[in-house]
Amino acid sequence: MTLIQLRQFVTLAKTHSFVKAAVLLQITQPALSRSIKALELELGQLLFDRMGKRIELTIFGVEALQRCQLLLEDAERLKHSGKKLGSDACGRIRLGLSSGPGAMLTAPIMTYFAKHFPKFHVEILRANTETLTQKLRERLVDALVVDARSLRPGPDLKIDHMVEMEGAFMCRKGHPLTQLAKVSLDQLLKYPVASTPLSDELTRILIERYGARAHPQVMVKLSSDEISQLIQVAKQSDTVVLAIRAASPELVQISMSPKLNARARFGLVTMTGRAESLYLPEIRRLMSEVLH
Repeated sequence: MTLIQLRQFVTLAKTHSFVKAAVLLQITQPALSRSIKALELELGQLLFDRMGKRIELTIFGVEALQRCQLLLEDAERLKHSGKKLGSDACGRIRLGLSSGPGAMLTAPIMTYFAKHFPKFHVEILRANTETLTQKLRERLVDALVVDARSLRPGPDLKIDHMVEMEGAFMCRKGHPLTQLAKVSLDQLLKYPVASTPLSDELTRILIERYGARAHPQVMVKLSSDEISQLIQVAKQSDTVVLAIRAASPELVQISMSPKLNARARFGLVTMTGRAESLYLPEIRRLMSEVLH
């Protein structure tokens, strides 16, 4: 079988019509029919049920379509892997960002590609690390930027370009806690605490620093996967937010006693053995510039 045959099969599967597919592929209908029959013969099973002028994928055809699409995606990435992006480059960014990276990287990535690579389609998916990892395995996104400490390790996952960032308890300017030189957990817990879901490692750090009442299930009253929303709540109320310090320069860092001394480790996550997307070097460069 050839990539040309696979592309023809995918086009036919999407159009459900030999006539429409032949027009899109710019070949004759008999040539398309011969190609599909040859592919079915090589695979040993029918790809389509033919009902007069209508065709539908067989059960085997549905599975074959998914595999062919993955093969064609990898082939396209391989073709471009040795090239560099130019101003006329086109393609599609499918990037998953967890809460912290999403708050800091979404706008810079979209702005950068709008300015330098205007023909690119940019798709940013924001969700928690577990959901994003599943999307990566399903090939619904090409790469992730997440807190590596929240990522469940797997032999199929590759993490690189790690960037560490300081975490902090923060509040609005003029908050009563900003008047204190040192803030204890007792003083902090007089106010609602907001946070995104925290990793097991950060949970252990909190308990070691401040005791059992610092466990997120006890301490955190407002929880969301979207840190930007929690930051807005902190700006408009006496809520204290636990987040990456750089996620909100407008908020004031609280002087905790003892100090929190916790850092997030953001990394770029891809699938082991999968051809790398053409745009990923640009994402790594933006991570270095923005996440510091």
